Amino acid sequence: MEANLDNPGFSGLATDLYQLTMAAAYHASGRNERASFELFTRKLPPGRSYLIVGGLEQALDYLRGLSFSTTEIEYLRGLPAFDHVSPEFFDYLRDFRFTGDVWAMPEGTAAFAGEPLLGVTAPLIEAQIVETYLLSTINFQTLIATKAARIVEAAQGRGIVEFGARRAHGFGAAVYAARAAFIGGCVGTSNVETGKMFGLPVYGTAAHSFTMAFDRESDAFRAYFKVFPESSTLLLDTYDTIDAARLATEFGPKLRGVRLDSGDLLELSKQVRAILDEAGMRRTKIFASGDLNEFKIADLIAAGAPIDLFGVGTDLSTSRDAPALGGVYKLVEIDFDGRVSPKMKLSRDKATYPYRKQVWRATAGDGSFAGDVIARADETDLPGAPLLSLVMRDGRIAAPLPGLRETQERARRQLANLPEPHKRLIEAQPYPVRYSDRLEQSRTALQREFEKQKCFV
Repeated sequence: MEANLDNPGFSGLATDLYQLTMAAAYHASGRNERASFELFTRKLPPGRSYLIVGGLEQALDYLRGLSFSTTEIEYLRGLPAFDHVSPEFFDYLRDFRFTGDVWAMPEGTAAFAGEPLLGVTAPLIEAQIVETYLLSTINFQTLIATKAARIVEAAQGRGIVEFGARRAHGFGAAVYAARAAFIGGCVGTSNVETGKMFGLPVYGTAAHSFTMAFDRESDAFRAYFKVFPESSTLLLDTYDTIDAARLATEFGPKLRGVRLDSGDLLELSKQVRAILDEAGMRRTKIFASGDLNEFKIADLIAAGAPIDLFGVGTDLSTSRDAPALGGVYKLVEIDFDGRVSPKMKLSRDKATYPYRKQVWRATAGDGSFAGDVIARADETDLPGAPLLSLVMRDGRIAAPLPGLRETQERARRQLANLPEPHKRLIEAQPYPVRYSDRLEQSRTALQREFEKQKCFV
C-alpha cells in the first residue's frame, strides 16, 4: 500500500482510541483468547438493492503490514487515557503483528444486508485493534463499487469514466474511489495516480480554461489537436456548443471525440451528432459529463441521446445520494481452550447472530441467483455454493488475489446473474436472504440461556 497519500498505511495508530483502550484492558485482564468478528451491513443504503464488495486487497495489505513504531508507542504513552496502563502493554505493542485468519467474499461479489463480507479469527486484542481500518476500507470501496455498478447498469453498454478526484473527500479517497469504480464496471479514470498504482486506463480531455487561454476557440482546438492527433477529444461548450461543433469538423474523421459538459445534453448531443455525421465523422464519439448520475444517464438514453461515453464525478466518487455504508464489525464467538463460546447482541434494532458464518448462494438452471442462506460456518449440507473463502492464514496471504480486471469481470458476471427485478434503479425488489434453521435455533437457544442466567445484566 502506498504511504504517500493521506492514507496512514500500516501504522498501528490507524484506528480509533477505544480500540486501543480496550486492547489495554484486555491485556491487563489476561484476555487474549482466539476470537471471531464479522463485518456486515444491517441494511442497505437508501435506494440500493445490492452491494458490490470492494476493498479486500487493501484490507489484507493493512493486516499483513500492521505494526507500532517506537514513535507511535511513545505518543500513546503520553496520552492521558494511558496514564495507568502498565509498561507491559507497550512492550506488547512493540512486537505487535497480526497473526490471525481472514475469510472473505472476493472483491466484485454481489452481496446483501446481513451477510458477512469478511470474518476475522485472531487473538482477541489483534482482532479488536483492526476493526476501524477494516470498516473504513471495506465500507468505502464497497459503497463506491456499488454506486459505479448502478451507473454502469444505467448506461446500457456505454462507457463510464470515473471523473471524481476533484470532488472526493481528499486525494487518498479519490485514489481508492477510482479503484472501486473500476471494480464496479467503469472503463477507466481521470486519476493518474490510480492509473499508475493499479494499471488502469486513464482518460482526459481539456478544460474550459484551455480554450479560454487562446484568443480564438479555433486556435485552441488546433493547438490541442496538433499535440494529440490520434486521441483528441475537444470540449465544445466553452462559448457556443453548436458553433464549436462546426469548428471541430475541420479535423475530419481523425478527431476521436467531442465533449459536452453543460446545457441540454439531450438536444445538444442530437444536434452535434448531426453536424459530425454530415461532415463524414460518424466514428467521432460524443462524450458527456457535468453532474451526471445513474438517473440522469438512464433518462438520456431512454430519450435517445446519441452519447457514447459518460464522465461521472461527484455523484460517483462520493456516492452523493447515499454517502455512507453502515457496515459494522461484531464479535460472534470466542474460543476458550477449545470450547467455543458464542456471542451475540440483544439490543433493540442492533441484535446480532452468534457463531462464525458462511453464506450459501443457490442458482437457477440458467445460472441466475435464486437466493442466499446465512448459515453457521460448520454447516455443509446447504444448497448452492459458499461465498466466503480463506484469504489469510496466520497473518499471511493464503492465495494470490485476482487482478483488478478479473475482479471487474467477476462483478460483471455477478450482476448479469442477478435477476432484473433486483437491479432496478427505482423500486427494486429485495433479494431473498434468510438465516438457516440451525442458525436460527442456535440464536434462540443462546438468547434463552442469556435470559435465564441474566448474564447481560
